[in-house]
Amino acid sequence: MKRVCVLSVLLAVGGLSLWAAGFQNAPALEIQKVKENLYMITGNGGNTAAFITDAGVVVVDTKNPGSGQAILDKIKTVTPKAVTTIINTHTHGDHTGSNEAFPASVEIIAQDNTKSNMEKMDAFKGDKAKFLPKRTFKDKLTIGKGKDEIDLYYFGKAHTSGDAWVVFPALRAMHAGDAFAFKATPIVDGSNGGSVAEYAKTLSNAANTIKNVDAIITGHSTVMTPADLKEYIDFNNDFLTWVQGEIKAGKSVDAATAEYKIPEKYKGYTITPFLGGIKNNIQVAYNELKK
Repeated sequence: MKRVCVLSVLLAVGGLSLWAAGFQNAPALEIQKVKENLYMITGNGGNTAAFITDAGVVVVDTKNPGSGQAILDKIKTVTPKAVTTIINTHTHGDHTGSNEAFPASVEIIAQDNTKSNMEKMDAFKGDKAKFLPKRTFKDKLTIGKGKDEIDLYYFGKAHTSGDAWVVFPALRAMHAGDAFAFKATPIVDGSNGGSVAEYAKTLSNAANTIKNVDAIITGHSTVMTPADLKEYIDFNNDFLTWVQGEIKAGKSVDAATAEYKIPEKYKGYTITPFLGGIKNNIQVAYNELKK
């Protein structure tokens, strides 16, 4: 799969966090134009978006720790403007890890639950609490106006309990974070409120609400389309139905894990190994559905 970048993350207290020893071997960052004034920066963590506005640059997700200067260097290749705002789509260290590399004057924004999840992370304790979001939202927040407008939405649990969808309406584009990371079994972080049972519903809420978009920056893959998102919704619905069938048949988590295969109609999809792989997804689903 193209550009399904190395997450380089381990399960730790509060969710996914980096293993710092691997930073020196991180791949170089690359920047590509998505739309006029909107760029995607790939490598060393989740995909970063850089949106150039009249007031400055809005950055969506800051990758792994140690990536801040590299992000700034890439931004400087397309604009001399300074970064004014950071939006964190969710809590994980490969999306929030370089918040600390930006000046204190930069406003950091996230969904309410994401801020709560970030507060559990060692990376944001003590003196580093100043790199937590200062501005949060529950369901929707609009910043900027006209061609510079950004709409932030929360549609429910998926990858975590606080996944933000970042929409650039004038450009017909959005950043979906890891709620739509790639065409693979989703990474569901139950320790940070992620949900298999609600995943497809949350994706459907997003697709049904955000209409005028033709380019989707994913969490860890290429730029995709609403048709790709629709297919991913179907994939997650089918997975939930399959898990429900395994539970009804009295299968254990281990037995279900051994049996699972990607349905043939989802060509090119893979089983992600991250965060315990498919067994974690099945375990989270069992925990939710057998209550």
